[in-house]
Amino acid sequence: MSASSSTAKRPGITLFATPKKFEGHIGVIQRNAIQSWTLMTPTPEIILFGDEPGTSEIAAEFGLRHVPRVKCNRWGTPLISDLFEQAEKLGRGTIVSYVNSDIILFDDFAQALVRVSAWSDHFLMVGRRTDLDIKQALDFRNDWAAQLRGGALREGNLQIARSIDYFAFSRGLYASIPALAIGRFWWDNWLLWKARSLGASVVDATGAVLVVHQNHDYSHTTYGPSKEEMMASEECILNARLTCEQNPADYDEGFFWRYAYTIDDATHRLTANGIQPSPRRLWKQFKRYSSRPLGMAKLVKRSLGRRPAPAKPKKAIVENQPWR
Repeated sequence: MSASSSTAKRPGITLFATPKKFEGHIGVIQRNAIQSWTLMTPTPEIILFGDEPGTSEIAAEFGLRHVPRVKCNRWGTPLISDLFEQAEKLGRGTIVSYVNSDIILFDDFAQALVRVSAWSDHFLMVGRRTDLDIKQALDFRNDWAAQLRGGALREGNLQIARSIDYFAFSRGLYASIPALAIGRFWWDNWLLWKARSLGASVVDATGAVLVVHQNHDYSHTTYGPSKEEMMASEECILNARLTCEQNPADYDEGFFWRYAYTIDDATHRLTANGIQPSPRRLWKQFKRYSSRPLGMAKLVKRSLGRRPAPAKPKKAIVENQPWR
């Protein structure tokens, strides 16, 4: 069989996720999200990773592929390096997309990917989410998409560019990823930085794609319901250190912020008029440091050729609140 005929038979999109326990409110919103993915046109191939309670049952109910075995860190959190590697090996799509399992998608997501992939074969598509309070299981009969979109536009809150809940990219983009823990800060910002460092086109689809994030607390983690408890954990501090894997001194000197890219760092924007270059904003890196006084002080010292005094790792993380 020729390569061209093999490619033609591939599903266009392989979508993958690693759900949490299907219990309580988090179970309700995850089911809402996953069911919405199955209703997209064009229909994606969907892979659910992990062995959390309820995952195998949801996969069987919707006819999805389930891969229970995933490499985890010593805290039991899945590693994105293994998730992304397995998704590429097992998936058949030319486009691969990780989506957080509380995100509701509509047809415009898949249709945007068709547009972007026709424009480039070396890309990452990201976009800002809209937060919405959803407490119960959705009724997916009738005109559910129009009703939910209307509710999100009226009552939802468009999140800032630091919150990145999906990564849709051309197959083969991420050949090497550190052992970052998923959902423990910094990993999402690093993925965006990595795409830029590889010369990929990073497309901000916020203006063309509505993604709905169903609000929840963090009681499903071992750190309690607040982000503050989790971000001060040893696990999150390790994530920050791992983002500096290529230049460990950056972490010791408090410069891990240089890898904390956001959607504002996209090279292009997807609009109704096509894919347009993003405005050049020379203040982006300045903003990345100046948003925290300690980071700005270090930037000034480096620009003057003075090495800043080594920071205490845990204190640096606490003083510089993560961008989430």
